[in-house]
Amino acid sequence: MTRPFRFLADARGIVDLRGLAETARRAEAVGIDTLVIPDHLIQQLAPVPAMAAIVGLSDTLRVSAFVHNNDLRHPAVLAQDLASIDVLSGGRLDVAVGAGWNRAEYDAIGLPFDRTPVRRARLAEAVAVLKGCFGDGPFSFAGEHYTITDYDAHPKPVQRPHPPILIGGGGRRTLTLAAREANIVGLAPRILPVGAPDPASLTFEGTREKLGWVREAAADRFDELELNIYPSTVPVSVSGDPLRELAAAAERLAERSGVAVSAEELLDAPHVYVNSVDGFVEKFRRLREELGISSFMIGEVGELDAVVERLAGT
Repeated sequence: MTRPFRFLADARGIVDLRGLAETARRAEAVGIDTLVIPDHLIQQLAPVPAMAAIVGLSDTLRVSAFVHNNDLRHPAVLAQDLASIDVLSGGRLDVAVGAGWNRAEYDAIGLPFDRTPVRRARLAEAVAVLKGCFGDGPFSFAGEHYTITDYDAHPKPVQRPHPPILIGGGGRRTLTLAAREANIVGLAPRILPVGAPDPASLTFEGTREKLGWVREAAADRFDELELNIYPSTVPVSVSGDPLRELAAAAERLAERSGVAVSAEELLDAPHVYVNSVDGFVEKFRRLREELGISSFMIGEVGELDAVVERLAGT
């Protein structure tokens, strides 16, 4: 089954309702499906109120975080917030949640930054709690990180059994969790111990390897999964000379990571969005045809409008 293209765009800017309405109108006009808000303690609107505002300012746009940091909210509290948005919007919510990664934000507010296995295990429990809250009737859950006792969460979301859930990652363990529990699997680059993205993880073949892990873990449900990818490492650019831009990017990435990568490899890389409009159209079609990726986070509204207009819904 070939899924239609679906495009997500970032609406993180600190603006008032009028500015957010302008962004929403433009997104709807060009065919963007979903506006997303990151979840970071930086210069941006908080995701929950921004998502609620967007659904009130638009007729068709879906909303999501990209993605909620599980460590910033108890999953039962987040479930009530998100189910409320789903009710208010008539079912235009995606639920995207991750384990958290930006240690500087944790340090700034005195929140312990646990080891990756601990944060990943807490995320797995949080997904179970979210699904329990969205389900019919009371439920109980006894985990290492969360304990729920005979709790019947309200409101219940419009979308049943729950809104689509996105879990993303670049490592095998997180992608295995996503394959088993999510409806949308977000493919991310792996981060090296030096703190730089792994160039091999950015590439077409690196992405194919990650999809192999997902397929193995998902088993019979693999064909039901929507696959998402987003730009990373290199700023989004519509370019008349992409190889020239990417030669400089390859040099910077090699310096940061200690791993050599060519401009040609970056041009081909699913996570690198530097191309002409025609080149983007060809690249996105190839990613769907060869890897099954149909959901694309494209950066901010306006950056790839010409590409979206040609591909949205096809």
